[in-house]
Amino acid sequence: MKLICSKSDLLNGVQIVSKAVPNKTTMSILECILVDATRGEITLTANDMEMGIETTIEGEIVERGLIALDAKIFLDIVRKLPDNDITIRTDETYKTTITCEKAKFNIMGKSGEDFSYLPVVEREESISISQFTLKEMIRQTIFSISDNDNNKIMSGELFDIKGNELKVVSLDGHRISIRKIALKEEYSQRKVVVPGKTLNEISKILSGDTDRDVSIFFTSKHIIFEFDQTTVVSRLIEGEYFRIEQMLSSDYETRVRINKKELLNCIDRATLLVKEGDKKPIIINITDAGMELRINSALGSMNEDIDIAKEGKDLMIGFNPKFLIDALRVIDDEEVDLYMVNPKAPCLIKNEEENYIYLILPVNFTTVS
Repeated sequence: MKLICSKSDLLNGVQIVSKAVPNKTTMSILECILVDATRGEITLTANDMEMGIETTIEGEIVERGLIALDAKIFLDIVRKLPDNDITIRTDETYKTTITCEKAKFNIMGKSGEDFSYLPVVEREESISISQFTLKEMIRQTIFSISDNDNNKIMSGELFDIKGNELKVVSLDGHRISIRKIALKEEYSQRKVVVPGKTLNEISKILSGDTDRDVSIFFTSKHIIFEFDQTTVVSRLIEGEYFRIEQMLSSDYETRVRINKKELLNCIDRATLLVKEGDKKPIIINITDAGMELRINSALGSMNEDIDIAKEGKDLMIGFNPKFLIDALRVIDDEEVDLYMVNPKAPCLIKNEEENYIYLILPVNFTTVS
């Protein structure tokens, strides 16, 4: 095999597919990137058996061929080569020579025939959304998936399609994040759970361009994302997702409208007094006079008052400050509405259209007079 391509194109392609190379594996071939120049185009592929990424790059194929190269070494070499055309040449013993200007590397590859290609998945009905929208929906929900593998279903996000609406849901047992968007067309109903790892990696690759779309295909076991010159295939998480409807009651005893930036900055300041791993709640006291936020820790105490528009009963309630910060950071509105029932019931942060809903469970606290 012999091919020539620009450093920028090759580096971009290798960086994209590297996201599907496993950190630890007993199968050394999975630590490789497949460079496939057998079909008249240069395709790079990586596959960790749960998620696979394939991307096509520009370049000249002088001699067709196929080689699997160690992903880490390949990426490091390409990254440090000069900004010029790179030539990759292999022989029948899989010895691979990578040259650029006066730099020349010789590394050993593996037979591309042993590589695990992406699964062949039937592409039927797909939905289409902009790269910007998908990237935003992931950003606005991914923080509340669980990183505990004991409950696999919580480590993914629910993609729920009904008519012309796509709803994305994540939860970790302490909070729920929901984003809804209107689709351009009506689609048949589908519910799938997509691994958080897949969505995290996709959000890093997406350009976030409003004018470029992503096509998403679903099967019973896989989801496929196609955009630009890249295809991502991922296994779905099997199992029934949680029924959360009853937790999203519209009943409330206290409603507060508040400036989002003020509230976020205030909670951020309060956490200066909380050590890493210290579970100190922020206590919120809501009265007609306003909202008081206070925190007490081994390092000291802090309290601050914020102006609010209040409807309903006075209330004192405690929260994990990180959960409030995570939700407020991804809301773009200038003002937010908080809906609460009592100190032991969840708080809902949502807008009137309910295209975002963040549910946060309160925490117990002791008041110190």
